Amino acid sequence: MTEALGFDGKVAIITGAGGGLGREHALMLASRGALVVVNDLGGAVDGTGSDKGAAERVVDEITSAGGEAAADTNSVTTPEGGAAIVQTALDAFGRVDIVINNAGILRDKSFHNMPPDLWNPVLDVHLNGAYHVTSAAWPHMRDVPLEKPDDEAVQVATDPEAAAKIASGS
Repeated sequence: MTEALGFDGKVAIITGAGGGLGREHALMLASRGALVVVNDLGGAVDGTGSDKGAAERVVDEITSAGGEAAADTNSVTTPEGGAAIVQTALDAFGRVDIVINNAGILRDKSFHNMPPDLWNPVLDVHLNGAYHVTSAAWPHMRDVPLEKPDDEAVQVATDPEAAAKIASGS
C-alpha cells in the first residue's frame, strides 16, 4: 500500500508547515520521498509576529530523517509572497508538483462578535493566501508533460472550534 502512496521526487509546497497539520503533511510527504518547501511565517496562532525558526525546525527534522526540504518564510497574504514561495521551490528543486494550502490563523471570537478588522486578516491568510500561492504555482504545474498528469493543489480547512481547542491544549 505504501508504494501506491509514494511521492518520490515530487516537489511539494506546504504553507503553514511550521507546526500542527502543516508540519505533519510535510513530514509525511518527505518520508514518502517528496522534496518539501516548508513555508511558515512563524507567527503566533492569531497571526501576529514572525519567527524563521518554525520553518527551519521542520526542515531540520526532515533532513535529519534523510529527506530534502527548503525553508520559506514569505507571507501568503500577497501576490508577491505567493510568487516568492513558488520561487523558493523552483530555486531549490526546479519545479512544483504539489501545493498544500494549509496556512491559517485563529481568532478567538464568535462570528457574530468578529468585526471586520479581525475578519479581514482571516480572509487574507485562509482564502487569499490559498489563491496567491496556487495562482503562482499553477502555470508551473499546468505545463507538465502528459506522462505526468498527477499534480495536485489541496486546500485544507479546519473546524475553528476544534482548532481553538488544539491551540489552547484543552
